[in-house]
Amino acid sequence: MSLSAHTPETLRARAEGAAAGLPPLLLEAERLAATVLLGEHGRRRAGPGETFWQYRPAQTGDARRAIDWRASARGEAQFVRESEWQAAQTLMLWVDDAASMRFAGEGRPTKLRRAQTLALALASLATRAGERAGLAQLPEPPRGGRAQLIRIADALLEGGDAPDYGAVRPRIMPMGARAVFASDFLGPLDAVRRALTSAADRSVRGVLLQVLDPEEEAFPYDGRTVFESMAGTLSFETLKAGRLRDDYLARLAARRAELRDLARRTGWTLITHHTDRPASTALLPLWTRLAR
Repeated sequence: MSLSAHTPETLRARAEGAAAGLPPLLLEAERLAATVLLGEHGRRRAGPGETFWQYRPAQTGDARRAIDWRASARGEAQFVRESEWQAAQTLMLWVDDAASMRFAGEGRPTKLRRAQTLALALASLATRAGERAGLAQLPEPPRGGRAQLIRIADALLEGGDAPDYGAVRPRIMPMGARAVFASDFLGPLDAVRRALTSAADRSVRGVLLQVLDPEEEAFPYDGRTVFESMAGTLSFETLKAGRLRDDYLARLAARRAELRDLARRTGWTLITHHTDRPASTALLPLWTRLAR
């Protein structure tokens, strides 16, 4: 092997060549993930580990060796000694790729791109922490490792015809997993309601990430305006758009309140992110919430 193979220039060329084969979305997401400092944090959940967590009453199906006989000897009930969970967690992601998510104001990324970037950054953080990640809409089970990040990135970038609004229909939701559903949530909420109810039944908790463009919050339209859905299936023309502002904002506020109430009742959290803000302002709250 020649000495030139070890020069900084050739090493840089090799690194750039390896990176060239990765989706730009993955590179963007990993740069974003690097802004979040991963410190040691307790899982704060019962499970396999060395740190004592709590005692709980023994249940049918518990192995005899799991019973703490010293604690049980204090009374008639039998107790199991649980340790803090230190096994790998599972993070499930769903990103709405409906036509409405392709909206973008001037100089801003589409809602879809921002949602994809945040989801993939979360997957990167999870795999770096030794956890598994997967896409809830796919039949493949969640996995760990860098190869899984590439699979997720490829799946997120698969395009195609899409309806105006998406509907969350998770195919895989492992028991006790954490999850993030990213969408603008401007379409019907029946599917969201069913998905969260089903998730709660499986002890899955997570975050509803509502991604909106600032124009969708401010409604800066006046005079003659033609409103058309991103898929082109809906169209509405008005000569006095400004008169619609108050009603629109009231309905948007009502929608957010409904989402917040739905999340609260199922043990989830609603986080709203605007595409004119840096992605990092959403990533840290998301990861902090998931780590609890």
